[in-house]
Amino acid sequence: MKLFNSPPLSQFAKPQSGAAGATAAQPAKTGTLIPETPSAVRILQLQRLAQAGRWRAEAMRSLSEPCLIWFTRGQGRITINGVTRGYGPNNAIFIPPGVMHGFEVGPQTHGVIVYFGRGTDLTLPHSTHHLRIRESHIQSELTSTIDAVHRELLSDRPGSERAARHYLGLLGVWLERQVELTPAEPPRLNASKRLVARYTALLERDFRSGHGVADFAAELGVTPTHLTRVCRQSCGRGASELLQERRLYEARRLLSETRAPIKQIAETLGFASAAYFARAFQHKTGKTPSAFRRGK
Repeated sequence: MKLFNSPPLSQFAKPQSGAAGATAAQPAKTGTLIPETPSAVRILQLQRLAQAGRWRAEAMRSLSEPCLIWFTRGQGRITINGVTRGYGPNNAIFIPPGVMHGFEVGPQTHGVIVYFGRGTDLTLPHSTHHLRIRESHIQSELTSTIDAVHRELLSDRPGSERAARHYLGLLGVWLERQVELTPAEPPRLNASKRLVARYTALLERDFRSGHGVADFAAELGVTPTHLTRVCRQSCGRGASELLQERRLYEARRLLSETRAPIKQIAETLGFASAAYFARAFQHKTGKTPSAFRRGK
C-alpha cells in the first residue's frame, strides 16, 4: 500500500558533512527533542482513530508505550518492522514500545486499540505477537475484559482506577496464556526481511537526523538500490517511503499534540530551516504546518 508517491522528505533535510557512514557508530545528533505529551491508559475504537486522521493508523510510526490491537471485523494489511502481513477478524496484535508499524483501516474494519501508557509496570510480552483467535469463548473473554477496562476508565465510582488496573492485569494474563498456547506464528525471516527489520530499527533511532536512504544504507553495508528493493519486496514501500512516512507522522503528531513552535519542530526533525520544513510538509499533505495545526 503506497501512501505517498512524491519525493521523500529527506531531500529537504540538513546536508551531512563527510562520508555517508562517518557517524554510523553513534546515534545522530539532533536539536533538542520535544517532550512527548503525557500518556495514560486509554482505549479507542479503530474507526474513531481513523476519523481523527487516517495517518494516525496508516503512516509508519512507533509508540513509546505498548499497545494491543483487537480486530473484530474486516481485513487488511499491517506492517510491523518493515514486514507486511494480512489481518482478519478476531486477530489480536500486541506491539511493544519502539516497534515501527502501520495498518490499513477500511470502511469495514472494526475493533479497538488498547494503549497501556508509557512506563507501565504491567507484565506484558517483550516482543510482537500476531494472534489469530479461533475459539469463540476466548474471543469473548478478550472482548469482555477490554469492555471492563473501558467501563472503569469512564466511571467516577469509588475504586474505578484500581478496578481498571486489575482488569488490565487480567488482560496481561490473557496475552500471556495466548502467547503460550500459540507458538511463534511468523515464519523465519530470510536475509532480505532481516535487513528490512534492521533498517526500520535504525530508522526509528535516527529518523530525526536528516540522514537520507544513502546514509542508512551505508551503515547497513548495502547499496541504496538494494535496500530499496528489499523494502519494496517486504512491505510494498521503498526505503525512502518508510523514512518519509516516519518523519511525516512525527511532524503531524508534534503539530497536533504540542504547541511547540514550528521552527523548533523543524529543528527536532533535522530540517535545515523552518522554511524547508514547511515546503516539504505542504508538498506531502497539501497544507502548510500552520494550516494543519489549525485544522487538526
